[in-house]
Amino acid sequence: MARNVLVVGELIEGQPSSTTGELLGAGSRLADGGAVSVTLLGSGASAAAPAAFAAGAGQAFTSDDANYDTFRSDQWLGAVLAAVDQASPAVVLMAQSTVGRELAPRLAFRLDTAAAMDCTMVEDDGGTLKVTRPAYGGNALATFSFASSPAVATVRAKSQDPLAPNAGASGQTTELPGVGESRTTVIGREKVEAEGLQLQEAPVVVSGGRGLGSPEGFELVEALAAAIGKDKAAVGASRAACDLGWYPPSQQVGLTGKVVTPDLYIAVAISGASQHMAGCSGSKTIVAINKDPEANIFKVARFGIVGDYKQVLPPLIEALKAAK
Repeated sequence: MARNVLVVGELIEGQPSSTTGELLGAGSRLADGGAVSVTLLGSGASAAAPAAFAAGAGQAFTSDDANYDTFRSDQWLGAVLAAVDQASPAVVLMAQSTVGRELAPRLAFRLDTAAAMDCTMVEDDGGTLKVTRPAYGGNALATFSFASSPAVATVRAKSQDPLAPNAGASGQTTELPGVGESRTTVIGREKVEAEGLQLQEAPVVVSGGRGLGSPEGFELVEALAAAIGKDKAAVGASRAACDLGWYPPSQQVGLTGKVVTPDLYIAVAISGASQHMAGCSGSKTIVAINKDPEANIFKVARFGIVGDYKQVLPPLIEALKAAK
């Protein structure tokens, strides 16, 4: 069934984010002959349009207004509504990001439709759009269809496959209006400097929890990630560890932190509370290391080691180093 799809894109250093490419791939599969378009807002948006065309978009709605660089949902909402009016989409896709979490419900309300949040699957089922998202803290999956149009959905990073880049692709660029008035004032920004891979991009995530006993426990967690490779592994933390000040909140994995979907997730001294599992349940393989054999994390882990991390991690780190 042919349908038009609009992707609300995001820019990182002047280029469409990797998740935007994934959404364009999903949109191309859903469109089934319909039009796929993308919105790009902020400095360099017009220059980023060719990259979006290469990723699957046929039309780009852009505004180079630098005031869009700072996300304010009421300003972005006006631009996206203008794109919706012109693209007439049956589906609007966004990333499950700061932008998507705030913008999707507002857009759905203005369009008198529904929004499905944090979807891991978006598919055509015999002409009916269906989305699947985690429920009960990631312990179950719920599948929904839409009774209204356009359907609005935020999609979890790395849950969709991007298309193979088509360097020769081209498309139409349409200018969107600049920012309007906003009821939000950003009075300051605090940027956290992080080395190595970003949590959402890493194929391997090693996370530590309150069971480490002290912030010094993260030294072993970081050493394990380094032994795997700084180009492959990133370090995360549970909310409890972040609340105690043991690790930066920017590295928190969970319902109120970042959602990660790595190939391998190593949970060190993490009990496996539902709030944390909501942030990592999409991992392909979960390995748990915990001295409590009754810890909930073992119920969802593919592999588990019952033992004190102080005794388990050092030989594991040495073995990884020796294997290189």
